[in-house]
Amino acid sequence: MIQVVDASAVVAALVDDSPTGRWCEQALQAGPLYAPHLMPFEVANIVRRLVLRGALDDTAGSLAIADIGRLAVELAPYESVAARVWELRDNLTACDAAYVATAELIGGRLVTLDERLARAPGIACEVVTPG
Repeated sequence: MIQVVDASAVVAALVDDSPTGRWCEQALQAGPLYAPHLMPFEVANIVRRLVLRGALDDTAGSLAIADIGRLAVELAPYESVAARVWELRDNLTACDAAYVATAELIGGRLVTLDERLARAPGIACEVVTPG
């Protein structure tokens, strides 16, 4: 199954040993992965916040940052999803809409931990969460 992975799922797969993290890790191994071009930067920003608030130590943060570059994820360029992102503006942030638009574009499902995103109206792709 072709999957689009959002930053929440990638971070959990990289740094979370809980059942949720393991679910995300399995999801990342379940098929070809895609994401909008912004995903690595969003993941890096989340890891940065985790380190700054002490939820993740510097070593684990550095390893997670290095692992981002090793993920086998095809990144969709802005131009390929920009129009759909704009169409979704009433219900989603531009960043969230980029993941949805990428999933819609490739005919894949979106893997996320964001329940609000999963319930947003106007989405034309399957959204899967661990819950």
